[in-house]
Amino acid sequence: MLRLVDGTIRLPALVTAHSHAFQRAMRGQAQRGPASEKLGDDFWSWRHAMYQLAESLDPERIYRISRLAYEELRGTGVRTVGEFHYVHHQLDGTPYDDRVVLAEAAIQAARDVGVRICLLRVIYQRAGAERPPEGVQRRFSDAQLDDALRDVDELRKRYDRADDVRVGVAPHSVRAVPPSWLTPIAEFAARGEMPLHMHVAEQPAEVDACLAETGRRPVQLVADHGLLGSRFCAVHATHLEPDEVALLGDSQSRVCLCPTTERDLGDGLAPVGPLHAAGVRFCVGIDSHVLCAPLEELRAVELGERLRTGRRVVLRAPAFSTAELLWQAGSQHGAEACGFDDPGGEISLDRSGVSLALVAEEGLLDAVVFSGDNRLFSWGRPQNRVGRPDSRHEC
Repeated sequence: MLRLVDGTIRLPALVTAHSHAFQRAMRGQAQRGPASEKLGDDFWSWRHAMYQLAESLDPERIYRISRLAYEELRGTGVRTVGEFHYVHHQLDGTPYDDRVVLAEAAIQAARDVGVRICLLRVIYQRAGAERPPEGVQRRFSDAQLDDALRDVDELRKRYDRADDVRVGVAPHSVRAVPPSWLTPIAEFAARGEMPLHMHVAEQPAEVDACLAETGRRPVQLVADHGLLGSRFCAVHATHLEPDEVALLGDSQSRVCLCPTTERDLGDGLAPVGPLHAAGVRFCVGIDSHVLCAPLEELRAVELGERLRTGRRVVLRAPAFSTAELLWQAGSQHGAEACGFDDPGGEISLDRSGVSLALVAEEGLLDAVVFSGDNRLFSWGRPQNRVGRPDSRHEC
């Protein structure tokens, strides 16, 4: 996996399988909490701040923010992104003349900076059980499932011959998609052999609402409707019961963990050890872009489980070290979750970086994963490339 070539470290390129690129513009805007302590601060108050940003987006702004986000990712070794794209329409919910213009903006941004993209067109219909979309949610929503699926087909047609673009389908969550839509979405994805991603069990309130509406927990519900399988990726999977872990493992489904976002939002810690023991394949995602640090995403998968269980070196396999398992999650497994056969080549890291000083060759990958930071990626590329104050990055 790791090769030393002319004093540099070569490794398979990294993949972030779950991104909301427009949220890059929130950085520094949601860290102070509400004015009154009585209001509390959690995922739902953060979501309110995110909705305010979503109100301001148009095709040009989506492009500019996404380009900056993808440039930052590319500068830290990422060559493929899964973009969980859910801002589709104008502010009042009216589609643009070109219904996929906002998705096109994200795709173009990725291509312009040399990052492959899997555009996961999100399906969204409601605010919750028997609640129509509210406020800015109208930008995310389609009243008819067929309209949303036609948009997926349109994107697939436009990029059918593109080596650097894949298109998938993504029911947003059990909160935002009615149960009656889940089986048709699963059948549609299966016919097209497309990636199928979904937010699953991220928050206790989501689980409680699913139980109240259907009598089933989220993983149980999506299993009932045929979504689970090798192309399905459950994003977050934070609050699971043992039988749900077993369902994911038995179906060869994937789980995408987003540790820097999950800890920023207070989501909790997914049961990584049980999922690994059940045979679930992991990938990782930057999600909200609160921090662009792919090595931190990787090690946090293992380190979060150490905190949750009070044990060390949790991820184990007979033929692989923990660092190798984590790099596979952040590279090959992420690429497969996004519909690509490989991670998109190799990346170079600086062997002379201070974080690798005194490290023997046989321990290099362990040190990269558990002790490295973004400075390792600065070797061999122009300085100050990301975030230059030019017109392209005015957001």
